[in-house]
Amino acid sequence: MCGISGVFSFDNSYIIDEILLQKMNNAQAHRGPNDQGYHIGDGVGLGHRRLSIIDLSGGHQPIYNEDDTIAVVFNGEIFNHHEIADELKAKGHVFKTHSDTETIVHAWEEWGTDCIHQFRGMFAFILWDNNKKELFVVRDRLGIKPLHYSQLSDGSVIFGSELKVLRQHPLCSNEINNQAIEDYLTFGYVPDPKTILTDVHKLAAGYYLHLKQGENQQNIKPTQYWDLPWQTSQELSKAEIDNELIGRLKEAVKIRMEAEVPLGSFLSGGVDSGAIVAMMAQLSDNPVTTCSIGFDVPDFNETEFAQLVAERYKTVHQVEIINHEDFGLIDQLIDIYDEPYADSSALPTYRVCELARKYVTVALSGDGGDELFAGYRRYRFHMAEQKLRSKIPLAIRKPVFGLLGKLYPKLDWAPQYLRAKTTLQSLGMSSSEAYLNSMSKLRSDERNRLYSDSFKSKLKNYSSKSVFAKALEGKSFDDPLKEIQYLDYKTWITGDINTKVDRASMAHGLEVRVPILDHKFVEWAFKIPSSKNLVGSEGKAEFKKQLEAHVPHDNLYRKKMGFSIPLAEWLRGPLKEKMKKLLSSEVFTSTKIFNQDKINALINEHVSEKYDHSASLWTLMMLGQFIERERQR
Repeated sequence: MCGISGVFSFDNSYIIDEILLQKMNNAQAHRGPNDQGYHIGDGVGLGHRRLSIIDLSGGHQPIYNEDDTIAVVFNGEIFNHHEIADELKAKGHVFKTHSDTETIVHAWEEWGTDCIHQFRGMFAFILWDNNKKELFVVRDRLGIKPLHYSQLSDGSVIFGSELKVLRQHPLCSNEINNQAIEDYLTFGYVPDPKTILTDVHKLAAGYYLHLKQGENQQNIKPTQYWDLPWQTSQELSKAEIDNELIGRLKEAVKIRMEAEVPLGSFLSGGVDSGAIVAMMAQLSDNPVTTCSIGFDVPDFNETEFAQLVAERYKTVHQVEIINHEDFGLIDQLIDIYDEPYADSSALPTYRVCELARKYVTVALSGDGGDELFAGYRRYRFHMAEQKLRSKIPLAIRKPVFGLLGKLYPKLDWAPQYLRAKTTLQSLGMSSSEAYLNSMSKLRSDERNRLYSDSFKSKLKNYSSKSVFAKALEGKSFDDPLKEIQYLDYKTWITGDINTKVDRASMAHGLEVRVPILDHKFVEWAFKIPSSKNLVGSEGKAEFKKQLEAHVPHDNLYRKKMGFSIPLAEWLRGPLKEKMKKLLSSEVFTSTKIFNQDKINALINEHVSEKYDHSASLWTLMMLGQFIERERQR
């Protein structure tokens, strides 16, 4: 993996400040500790930090075409680069290296913007064509690799793999985006294409920017080149699934096993990582290196299940047990993620990346299986609610269940069947609104109760409901399960899962590859009928069935644990004072985002064990940390 940066002006007389570009690029030195390189031209500057994985001796970037008129800086891997290179060589292109990066410049020469359809992998790149005076900026289809950009007051555009790169530029905005606060408190992250800063954006997954010098572009607009095949009505048959699923998964794993450095895999003990290790072991002549972490609390420890897979495939298994009070990383999270980020599994993810880097430079991961094959419990709950929603018209449901949801108390202490507040609210909504309500860190009513009147005024009636609404714009789903899976791909996968893994791995100079997020595998598997994925209370049913010959039964059919930490206990015990201090500090209260009395009530209810507000309070704490760090700038 690597880090990329850039400065571009539509005016070719614009002088690139090389010292500033180097400062921007070096802000992400952790992404590429092995090398750095620059291209400086008329109105354009590109920067690169390299973590060497393929073509260790010849992969220095920027990489150029034959006559040095096209330059590219690239973060990621193109897993089919050998096939593309062979095709391009047959067309007369001359390669100087064996690097997958060089494939990009020749593919651009041959196919222009359509070159992106040739690439299979995870990537973000910035390409400059000096002949055409064009800049081509691309992010991969599933958003595995990040890219940020901002158009500045002088008309120039800056780019960077991480937000901290852009913030080195004196003209980059430091103004907090109020809508991003609303989105963050809903999702636990700032969903693409927003960032926490006004006028600073993430390039969304499956989009590119095509900028030309000499044109007057006041507002640059990304172009979408790929989307999940949501509109398909063609479902896979049982025979197609039986004959192809394992083979397609194995092929997605195989193309990700090329490396000139040590390679291994994460192994959590769950279905997806077990599947990846099984495929790797069957494809490799040597034992696979696997890495697992666990907690010293049985309820949060799944190392015994990881051991089952490790023993079956005789892997070189590395295990590290983490103290359940390992919260020393909390203060580093803002520096790692640059924005408020509330997925508490970022802590164990950081630790497993730290462990893996001791033994390998590249690790394969099982991320993406729950979203593709409907493994989350929230999918089952949503579909159970949807059965009732489908029987009662919205015009009736909305007033009846809306009132019941408003009046019904929050009963965290009660048996599960009595904890119905969120369910009652969701029954009075459309399918997508209900899904947003059920998976929110803080529901709409909770956010509005916490907001101050002045912040509500600043929001100008904006609601994070618009994130889902925009994702679904122009689309219609006959299958409500496919609809919410699609929404997770547009928000959760890119904003939470891929962000978590990218930043945690890059903090250690570790490259993580994700076979289940191979776009060809996703396109195919998304056609598996929902009736095969969700069978009664069994999520990922068909995937598990296909894996029975490859992964131990106990790994496939045990209760899903997840990669979690004892958050509720932390916030009532060792983190209680830290939480209180952060959420009552002068810096936090001076933002006037919240009604402080309501915040204090939330804290007291959690500490007294009246309610479990751990998800809400952790989300607020991570925002508080971000605000504290902003004050220190």
